[in-house]
Amino acid sequence: MATRHLIRTVILQTLYEWDFYQQEKDITNILERNLAEFAPGIDEPEFAWRILQGIAAHLPEIDNILTRAAPDWPIDKIAVIDRNILRIGLYELLFADHQEVPPRVAINEAVELAKNYGGPNTSRFVHAVLGTIYREMESEREGSYGSAATTPDTPTPPQQPSSS
Repeated sequence: MATRHLIRTVILQTLYEWDFYQQEKDITNILERNLAEFAPGIDEPEFAWRILQGIAAHLPEIDNILTRAAPDWPIDKIAVIDRNILRIGLYELLFADHQEVPPRVAINEAVELAKNYGGPNTSRFVHAVLGTIYREMESEREGSYGSAATTPDTPTPPQQPSSS
């Protein structure tokens, strides 16, 4: 298993436990324990910390975008594993450095997590949600190339997901 895929798996385990306990446990301690147990000696531990800290820092915004992108599925009704796969994918899609993790890689990695750890329909759900948000980002980016506030390397979270 590639290092970054393994790291995303450990992050998923960490977010799952943190979410299961209503985010009352220290997420830092959970990640430290999971890295030591499931990914000892990985060569990019800073990638794990960067992703996890980014998700935690942007969690309200990520959940708000997720709520708008999947209006038929309230955030608390989405299975814990599915919700956290989407959080990882959304963070990487919207906030991560696209030179390090291109948007299509973020989507593909989330779909692979969904295939491995989600239910029978999770991968299609994850692909649909992230694909919708990606298309929104691209539409907004194309419409704002003349704006100094948005550049091709700076994603803008979607205002309203499309109904495709």
